[in-house]
Amino acid sequence: MDTSAWNGNESVVVPGISAPSTVACVRSLGRRGIRTIVVSNDDSTPAFRSKYCDEAVRVPSPHDDLVAYKDALRSLAMRPDVRTIIPVREPDIYVLSKYRDEFAEHVSTPWPTFETLARAQDRMQLFEAADRAGVGAPETALFTTPPDQEREWIVKPRYTILGDEYVEEYTADTCVAPPSTRYLESDRAMSTEDVHTEMEHVPLLQEYVSTTEEYGFFALYDEGEPVATFQHRQRRGYSYAGGPSSFRESVDIPALEESGLALLDELEWNGLAMVEFLRDDETGEFKLMEVNPRFWSSLPFSVQTGADFPYYYWLLANGMKDRIEHEYQPGIGGHLLRGELLYLHSVLTKDIDLVEKPSMTKAVSDVAKSIYDQPRFDYLSRDDMGPFVRDLMNTVSTLR
Repeated sequence: MDTSAWNGNESVVVPGISAPSTVACVRSLGRRGIRTIVVSNDDSTPAFRSKYCDEAVRVPSPHDDLVAYKDALRSLAMRPDVRTIIPVREPDIYVLSKYRDEFAEHVSTPWPTFETLARAQDRMQLFEAADRAGVGAPETALFTTPPDQEREWIVKPRYTILGDEYVEEYTADTCVAPPSTRYLESDRAMSTEDVHTEMEHVPLLQEYVSTTEEYGFFALYDEGEPVATFQHRQRRGYSYAGGPSSFRESVDIPALEESGLALLDELEWNGLAMVEFLRDDETGEFKLMEVNPRFWSSLPFSVQTGADFPYYYWLLANGMKDRIEHEYQPGIGGHLLRGELLYLHSVLTKDIDLVEKPSMTKAVSDVAKSIYDQPRFDYLSRDDMGPFVRDLMNTVSTLR
C-alpha cells in the first residue's frame, strides 16, 4: 500500500493491554495530532482512560477466538483513515504476521513475514540463529530426557505463544500464552512426560545463568536494516527473581549493540524487536534469553530517554523513514510503580529456588531511594492521569 502521502488526518490502531506500552503509543502519537484507536476486550484497560485515546473499540479477545480478533482488526484496517496497526503483545504480532497479506491490502505492514516471525517465537530456531550469528547463549535443548542433576537448569516453553502454527492439536482460532519458565530444582521428581503435559508441548531445557544483570536491546528494522536502536539495564523486575521490568536504566554498551544487531541481522528482521540478554557474572558475555517481536512493556521509559519508537514506527509505516532523528540519553532511570509494588509483594510472599531473596527492609529502601533519585514513571503523567489511576485500581484488585 502507498502511504507516502500523509495529510495528518490518519489514524493508528493500538491494542489496549495491561502493560504500559499501549499508553506510551497513545501519548506519543496523540500529542502529535495523530488519531489513536485503542482496541480491547476489557473495559479496564488503562489506555481507554487516556485523554489521547480518540476512539475506544471493543473487540474479541485473541485468547478466546483468534480469527474473530483478526477479523475485527481487519475491519478497522479497511477504514480509509487507518494507516497501520501497532503490535504490543505476542498474539498481536502472531495474527498480524500470519494474515499479513490480508492486512497489506489496506494498511502498511511494518512487521515480519510469518516465516521470519517463527524464527523468533520458536526458541529452538532462535538459538540456532544465535549460534550462526556468533551470539552467546546458554546451553539449550529440547526437554526429551532427564537432565544432569549436578547442574542447575530451567524449563521454559519452546514457543512464546501456543497456536496452530506451532502446536498440531490447536485450531486456527486458538492461541494461548504458554506456562511460565520454571526452575527445575524443586521439580526433579517430575518425569519428562509430566512436564510435556503441563506445558502442552515439548519445552526447552536450558542451563541456568546465575546473574542479576539483565539487559534489553531494542530495535526498529526496515527489511533487514536497523532504523533505530536502544538499550537498557533492568535494575528490578516484577519479582525479585526477574520478570518484566519495574525499574531500569538506559545504557549504551557497544558489545550489547553488537550482539543485538548480529542476531537481528541473522534473522533478516523487519519491524520491532526487543532482544533480552543476561550478562554472565564470570565472563561478562551477553547471553541471549529471548526475542519479543513487538513493542516492549517498558516503552514509556524508552520514549522518556528520547527514543520515541512509537513515532519512529509511524514514520516508517507512512514512508517517511528519512524523517526519523534518533538519539537517546544514557544513564537515566525510570519506574513502573505497579511493578515496584509487585516486586515488594514478591519479596514478602514468595520463595523462589536458585534465587537469593533480599530482606524486606533492603527491598523497601532500594525502591524508595531509586524513586527519589530517578522520578520518571511509565503511567504517571501530570497531563494525563487517567491511565495511572486505572492501572492502580487494577493492581490493587489483583492483590486482594
